[in-house]
Amino acid sequence: MHVDIAIVGAGPAGLCLARSLSGNGLSILLIDRQPLAAVSEPAEDGREIALTHASRAELQRLGMWSRIDPEEVSPLRDAQVLNGPSLFTLRIEAEQAGAEQLGYFVSNQMIRRAAFDAVHECADVSLVCGRALRSLQVRQDGVALTLDDDSRVHARLLVAADSRFSETRRMLGIGASMEDFGKTMMVCRMAHEKPHHNVAWEWFGYGQTLALLPINGDRSSVVLTLPQREMAPLLELDEQAFAREMERRFDRRLGGMELLGPRHSYPLVGVYSDRFVGPRSALIGDAAVGMHPVTAHGFNFGLQSQRRLANEILATHRRGGDIGGTWPLRRYAMAHRLATWPLYQATRLIVGMYTDPRPPVRLLRNAGLRLAQNLPPLRTAIAKHLTQGA
Repeated sequence: MHVDIAIVGAGPAGLCLARSLSGNGLSILLIDRQPLAAVSEPAEDGREIALTHASRAELQRLGMWSRIDPEEVSPLRDAQVLNGPSLFTLRIEAEQAGAEQLGYFVSNQMIRRAAFDAVHECADVSLVCGRALRSLQVRQDGVALTLDDDSRVHARLLVAADSRFSETRRMLGIGASMEDFGKTMMVCRMAHEKPHHNVAWEWFGYGQTLALLPINGDRSSVVLTLPQREMAPLLELDEQAFAREMERRFDRRLGGMELLGPRHSYPLVGVYSDRFVGPRSALIGDAAVGMHPVTAHGFNFGLQSQRRLANEILATHRRGGDIGGTWPLRRYAMAHRLATWPLYQATRLIVGMYTDPRPPVRLLRNAGLRLAQNLPPLRTAIAKHLTQGA
């Protein structure tokens, strides 16, 4: 099989890139190791995705936003950061940027389903499911792929979109800086007595990190981060005991709580690829940058990466150039690195400071939050960054 572009990974980033490229005279192949049923009807995985206004606009442009039930879209009005037992908070308010809300929460499941449905209608996009990439060979005119059923594909350009633990990235000989934070993140939906007022919480406790992601009604997605040895027994509690434990961990600030569904756990690992491109190849989504969730920017970066790469590919294609050539890929890599490197490093610093249990660092944490709260221009700048495109 010969195609113009082969994308390994039919997750949100890969699907969005295929949709961005569709309709421009290019043949596109998506390859995913999951069976078709898992790609077309993704399972609930507990993750709520924080979308900026710019990300919502991109999903609208791709014809995906209209496929998401409005009842499944929860407004994010404001955000607050808490430190330890202190009642003091750093507050980021939408009205500081002249907007009604900072962004939106949509489940990862809903986004994946909408993305698949949009791509499924594209006649120039083919999908091969239940197949893994066994090997690849970069040639002067493209990349020769061999799948695990011995079928072969020749693509002018190969794109890796297969997670932060990308096997394709490794086959391309591209390394990555990985930071294992030594923690496990548990996510679940819970109902609570007291209203959240559509305000997200990031609570850096002593020995734990809690997040509250408001969803419609008096319900939230609760995120708890702990060392694995402490998380394991918590996941084994029955529903009632678990709810009482979460009430305690939230200092009953939400009143009574009730578990609404399954609990999911994930290891916390950050990834930043050494390079975003190689000969005839590029990385997007988490294969390029896998963010710690504390800044809620992972999926937004993924959307940005596919848009930047698509723009370079299509501009080159319209000029009659080589879509897998050096210069369009370099321009993509430079633009995406400039956009992601500062926030990736800032996130590492924030996580390091706000999870360090030593007393001097605790004092520094409080001082940092108070300084930020007393700098309205800083809070306004953060709010405007989140509401760009509103």
